[in-house]
Amino acid sequence: MSGDLIMDSETAAASFADVRPDLEIFLSEALAGLGATPKTLPSKYFYDDHGSVLFEQICELPEYYVTRVEMALLKDIADDAATEIGPGARIIEYGTGSSEKINILLSALDNPAAFVGVDISGTALQGVTQELAKRFPALAVHAVCADFTQPFDLPDIAGPGRKVVFFPGSTLGNFAPDQALEFMANAASIAGPGGGMLIGIDLKKDEAVLNAAYNDAQGVTAQFNLNLLRRLNTECGADFDLDTFSHKAFYNADAGRIEMHLVSQCAQVVSLGGQSITFAKGETIHTENSYKYSVCEFQELSRRAGFEPLHGWTDSEQMFSLHYLSVAPQEAV
Repeated sequence: MSGDLIMDSETAAASFADVRPDLEIFLSEALAGLGATPKTLPSKYFYDDHGSVLFEQICELPEYYVTRVEMALLKDIADDAATEIGPGARIIEYGTGSSEKINILLSALDNPAAFVGVDISGTALQGVTQELAKRFPALAVHAVCADFTQPFDLPDIAGPGRKVVFFPGSTLGNFAPDQALEFMANAASIAGPGGGMLIGIDLKKDEAVLNAAYNDAQGVTAQFNLNLLRRLNTECGADFDLDTFSHKAFYNADAGRIEMHLVSQCAQVVSLGGQSITFAKGETIHTENSYKYSVCEFQELSRRAGFEPLHGWTDSEQMFSLHYLSVAPQEAV
């Protein structure tokens, strides 16, 4: 991993630290997943520069309600959330893929002191943080290119207000329940006593709406899914024939999650890292889960992780929710 701090040479407006997983980690995790039964690949590797562009396209699709509904809800509740967060806040955003949501929050806050954007896609992250540094010149802006599902070091962020983790987009749904609990507990630790978290959570809803959102008519989600194999080819020397794999996504009602898979259309053998990986016709690679919650289910999870739910907001159609959670302050000894 690289941990060098890089300053923009023209403006020096935002600091940038690159601690992304290196190719050896990518390869080892891919080999472990493809050697398992059933086969899997980590969804975090969707997001190279090309994958990030594809995801931005997904967010604009008519079937994909998540971003559209969350943006409208965030605009509606931003002032209320800012009141809860208070003045001089230090905001840490996980998954800083675009600037739209964080711009809404920062614009509503009372003199925020610092912002740290964390994302696995370095190019997108640098663009967003430099834009924020120009728009909010009094804000100390930092960028950390890292896999936020794993431990990493945050820069020192001074300020008078509380630390608040901002985690929009319902990305928590990509974690299995035990992983989600661990992630939330870590977020509570990062926010610290008296800190908080503003998080977006996709809600359980009609299966037809969910299935359409992950099987768009234009096939952009299919390209996004296949980007995992393209990355293994270009970065790890694999020889996947992308034309022999197809995208499959469906709602698993028993598990309460959307599942995404890549389906081998024929019996074939693929080479990766000096190993041969055999696929039967119809065999799948499980690439992503997207768990959906009820409001009560998520609030119970957050309590178990060390948070106290203070406010929950939903849109009028109960499609999506935003939650402000608090970490209890330390008791005086």
